[in-house]
Amino acid sequence: MRRSRSTVNWLAATTAALVTAATTAVVAAAPAAVAAAIPAASAAVAAAPASAALAGSSAVIAAAVPPTVQFTNPIVEQRADPHVHRHTDGFYYFVATVPEYDRIVMRRATTLQGLATAAERVIWRKHSTGEMGAHIWAPELHFIDGRWYIHFAAGRAEDIWAIRPYVLESSAANPLDGPWIERGQIQPPRPGFSLDATTFVHNGVRYLAWAEYAGNNSNIYLARMVNPWTYTGTPVMISTPTYAWETRGYRVNEGPAVIIRNGRVLMTYSASATDANYAVGLLTASAGSNLLNASSWTKSPNPVLASNSRTGQWGPGHNSFTVAEDGSDVIVYHSRNYERYLGNGYDPLNDPNRRTRVQKIYWNADGTPNFGVPVPDGATPIRLSAHDQPGRYLRHWEYRVRLEANVANLADSQFRVVPGLANSAGISLESTNFPGYYLRHRNHQIWVEANDGSNLFRQDATFMARSGLADAGKLSLESVNFPGQYVRHRDGLLYLEAVPDAAGRASATFALS
Repeated sequence: MRRSRSTVNWLAATTAALVTAATTAVVAAAPAAVAAAIPAASAAVAAAPASAALAGSSAVIAAAVPPTVQFTNPIVEQRADPHVHRHTDGFYYFVATVPEYDRIVMRRATTLQGLATAAERVIWRKHSTGEMGAHIWAPELHFIDGRWYIHFAAGRAEDIWAIRPYVLESSAANPLDGPWIERGQIQPPRPGFSLDATTFVHNGVRYLAWAEYAGNNSNIYLARMVNPWTYTGTPVMISTPTYAWETRGYRVNEGPAVIIRNGRVLMTYSASATDANYAVGLLTASAGSNLLNASSWTKSPNPVLASNSRTGQWGPGHNSFTVAEDGSDVIVYHSRNYERYLGNGYDPLNDPNRRTRVQKIYWNADGTPNFGVPVPDGATPIRLSAHDQPGRYLRHWEYRVRLEANVANLADSQFRVVPGLANSAGISLESTNFPGYYLRHRNHQIWVEANDGSNLFRQDATFMARSGLADAGKLSLESVNFPGQYVRHRDGLLYLEAVPDAAGRASATFALS
C-alpha cells in the first residue's frame, strides 16, 4: 500500500508520543487505529524501530480500521451517571454526578475520547438551604427548541432524602458559559422520592421518563411533556423490579435512557443496589405502538450489561447513548474496577470510584442491540469479519477459533490489538472476555489460549499486519515464525496456511469493525 513519507513520519512521531506520554489526550488526537495498534505505555513499541513498526503493522491497521473509532477506558475517573450530548456545533458535551453530590459540572470536546482531558467547569452549585440543597444527582443535558436544559435530581438541605427532579435552563450558545436559570421542580410535582428524569422525542411527541418509589419498589414512569419542565396527563408505570437480578440489595429500576433504532424504541434502565449488583436492563416497544400503554413495553429477562470478573468491571449502569465520530452507536456508562457489596460497613453511595466508560454497541441481524460485556480498561476491542463472507466474525468457542454469524456472546468475537508479544513490529490479539489469552496458532490451527510466558507462545501469538491479500483496504495476518503463512478460514474454522490462489487470499482477508 502506497504511503507518503510525511504520513509515515507523522505515524512514527505519534507512536513515540503515545509511548512516552501515555495519556488519553494523545490517544484522542491520534487516529483511533494507531491507538488500537499501539496502546499507550507500551515500552515494547518504544524499543522497536519506528519505521519497521509502522511500515509493517501500524500503517496497515490504520488503513484497515477506519471508519471505526476506538476509545481508551475509563474516559473520566470519579464521574457517575454520565450523560453525553452530541451537538450540532461539533462538540460532545459531558455532565455527570460528582462524588460530593454538591454541584453540576460540564466539559466538552470535539471527540468522545477528548472528553478525558477536556477542562471541566462548574456551571451550578447546590443551595445552602431549602430545595436543591443536597444529593445533586444524575444531571442530563438536552437541547430543546433552541435552549439548553439540564434535568437533575436533588434533595432538600433540611431533608436530604426528599429527592425530586429539577430543571435548569440556559439560552447561551455554549452551555458552559451560562448563565443558567432555575425552572424549579418538574411540574406537576411528584409526591415521593423521584429521580433520573430523561426526555426524548418519538414520532413528533416529547416524552419524560423517570424513576419513582412506590412502596419498596423504584419503578420507571413515562408521561407526555408540554415543555421541558412540565408533563401532562397521568404518568404510566412501564417497569417495576420483578426479576431476581433487579432486586439485589434494593428493588430498583432507575436511570432510563432511550435509543430508537430499527423500528424499536429501546429503553435501558439500571437495577438493584449501586454496588457490584448494579446492572443494565432493557425495555422494548415497537416504534408504531402507543408508548403510554404499559403493555406496549416488553422487558428482557436478563440484564444486557452486568458485572464481569474476567474484564474487571463491576456494577455497570446508569448509561446514556450517543453517536461516535464515525456514526456508530455507543453506550456511555459508569462502573467500578473492583467488587464490593452493600453491607458490612460499605455504602456504595459513599464510594467515589464510579468511572465513566464508553464502548460501541453492535446490532444483531434481527435489529436488536448487543451490548456485550463491560470491556476491560484500556483500548476498546475490535472485531474481524471475513472478506469473502461478510457478516461472519472470528470468535472463540471452547478456545478454538471459528467463523460465525450472529455471535450472541459478543465478547467471544472481540479482541484487543496489542504490540506483538514476540516482535513489537507486529501485533497480537488479546481476547476481550479472557484477558491474558491470545489468538495463537498451534499445529496450524488457530486457538485462543493463555500466555504461558514461553518464547514459543510469544512467537505463535505474533502476526504481521499486512494489507489485505484480497483487498488492500482490509487486513491479513501473517505468522511471524512461519513467514508466508496466513490466518485464514476454511470450512468454518481458522487455520494458519499458505494461500497461493485467489480463493485462499480471500479467505485470509478480514475487515475490522
